[in-house]
Amino acid sequence: MRAFTAAAIQVAPRPGPLTRAVVKDNTAHAADWVTRCVEATGAELVVLPESVTTGFTPALTAEELWDLVEDLPGALCEPLRERARELGVHLVWGTYERGEHRGVVYNSAVLAGPDGQILGVYRKTHPFGPELRERGGWVTPGDQVTVVDTGLGRIGMIICFDGDYPELSRVQAVQGAEILCRPSALLRSADLWELTCRARAYDNHVYVIGANATGADPAGVLYFGNSLIVTPGAEVVARGSTHEGWVSARLDPRSALAALTPGSSVPQVFDHLRDRNLDLIRRYTDDLAGPARTSFPHG
Repeated sequence: MRAFTAAAIQVAPRPGPLTRAVVKDNTAHAADWVTRCVEATGAELVVLPESVTTGFTPALTAEELWDLVEDLPGALCEPLRERARELGVHLVWGTYERGEHRGVVYNSAVLAGPDGQILGVYRKTHPFGPELRERGGWVTPGDQVTVVDTGLGRIGMIICFDGDYPELSRVQAVQGAEILCRPSALLRSADLWELTCRARAYDNHVYVIGANATGADPAGVLYFGNSLIVTPGAEVVARGSTHEGWVSARLDPRSALAALTPGSSVPQVFDHLRDRNLDLIRRYTDDLAGPARTSFPHG
């Protein structure tokens, strides 16, 4: 990984029922913010929120959403690919992706390179409960992790609720990810948002760039922004408010883990990846891969 400036942009979906025209408007709106952000900050990696082309809750059935969205790459996302090419940046954005059969829709994150080509697509592996098609929602889970070699470093992607599952981020870190991009439309609490972003950064000694939506989606669900950039030592170095806008920070591998605590003269002496007890992990692999549920009553 080399040193560079990264940014997370938080934007609000356009109002009104979800149509192809609204999707185009959302995409153009996001692309305009990318230009403004890069011109102001010089960011070389920009992350947009989850489902930025539609808003998270589409107020459509899985079949209706499938009819509205496209395969990747597709014409609806072309403005974002083109904007990455025009600006010469790496760009990550969230979008619903048409699957193999009508009604199969993936909640995906796309990474485009400075030439506008798609370098990787990640399909959300842990959809939030009401989002799952099998529970009456609109999303089918993905089944692969994605880590991409780029000129900036090795970039992994997780989406929103994925950040609650430490195993997913750990797999990507073990595969060499140095930066995790987390497009999100998180609607629980700002405390949980910060907790999970910082925990996944600290667990795995990676940078986490969390871009959270703001405003209201087509179903009227409200989002609180608070986009974050977190260092491999769990320090929040950029924090957004609830407004549309961006946060940016310089990511520098030389200082990422130089000190035990931020600005301290005490050197960092441990490595969460190197120091794992692999014998213990191997002993309990079957337990980790087996079904489980909390013993506490819940909704």
